[in-house]
Amino acid sequence: MQNITGKTALITGGSKGIGYGIAESLLKEGLNVAITGRHKEAVEAAAVELSKFGKVLAITADVRDFASQQAAVAKTLATFGSLDVLVANAGVGHFANIADLTPEQWHETIDTNLTGVFYSIKASLEALTATKGYIITIASLAGTNFFATASAYNASKFGLVGFTQAVMLDVRDRGIKVTTIMPGSVATHFNNHTPNDADAWKIQPEDLGQMTVDLLRMNPRTLPSKVEVRPAQVGK
Repeated sequence: MQNITGKTALITGGSKGIGYGIAESLLKEGLNVAITGRHKEAVEAAAVELSKFGKVLAITADVRDFASQQAAVAKTLATFGSLDVLVANAGVGHFANIADLTPEQWHETIDTNLTGVFYSIKASLEALTATKGYIITIASLAGTNFFATASAYNASKFGLVGFTQAVMLDVRDRGIKVTTIMPGSVATHFNNHTPNDADAWKIQPEDLGQMTVDLLRMNPRTLPSKVEVRPAQVGK
């Protein structure tokens, strides 16, 4: 089992939801964590809360901008000295019939969920090569299962799954491991939802945090390249 204490992780979209849950889990395991987000106040407030568990760096950054991702990696390296783990988590969802979906909604979804992951990986590749690090992308079961009103979201997540698997093959000779996690229903604020007691049946952010820890601790010879995860029961 790998010792991950003292390693450094960069988590995009780490101020809430899945990203926050992963950040908390990694901090509890002794990692240093940098979280990014577009909104300065939200990222800094999340970092204050997370700091009770360990060393946290708040970075205001937009995954849709390559220079912004380069700056985030540079700040992480300047603060912690290395980068061992990238969790490309930032994502958005616009759900509408194709007749109603706007070009702006299409571009925001693709630019965040797919191009944003490319930018995050591209910006961090040199640092991760130096540490023989780990890349984890957060996709979705919507990356293999299409449904009505989700043309933009399905396109972004289908693309992300394929992109991640191809990157996994590209970087194995660098000693970098790559996994995409594909969750089903998760109790988060995604798509303007407010988590409540009725969401108890859903996957919780901390569950995905534990899964991330388990992946990082796995023997270096073994790579779960794609992990589908669902609620154990269906909600009523």
